[in-house]
Amino acid sequence: MMKIKPIGVVYSPFKIRGECPPQGNSTISEIEIFREYETGLKDTEHFSHLHVFYWMHKSREYSMSVITPWDTKPHGLFAVRTPDRPNPLGYAIVELVERNKNVLKVRGLDAVDGTPVVDIKPYISKIDNRAMTKDGWTEGKYGNGIDDVGKATSG
Repeated sequence: MMKIKPIGVVYSPFKIRGECPPQGNSTISEIEIFREYETGLKDTEHFSHLHVFYWMHKSREYSMSVITPWDTKPHGLFAVRTPDRPNPLGYAIVELVERNKNVLKVRGLDAVDGTPVVDIKPYISKIDNRAMTKDGWTEGKYGNGIDDVGKATSG
């Protein structure tokens, strides 16, 4: 049996889905970890980045074939990053700006205000960085609103 329960909540300037920039940007958000889990944050302040897993509670019905903003052709659901999924689990690598007790101030989180957080893990460059990767169908598509580091652009 699977059981997922929130460990915290996101406080974000993004009030609706359409305001969230794809894969985050330089906007600061806060993640409040519930007091019962606060001791689990010990030493997180020593990391520059964190993996944040969250439940995309504003997701809608999903389709197994999706057309994204980056392409006019449909792609399989598991080859795209739409929030509309069978299990709407969100994920972001964020920069940890500051930790104040049970509140993490982060940069780069693309979650709506009030989003439940289900897990946090440290980003460890020697383990998490992959030098030899392929971008699949997205190769060369990032010029349409996303720059080469995954931040939203004005273009």
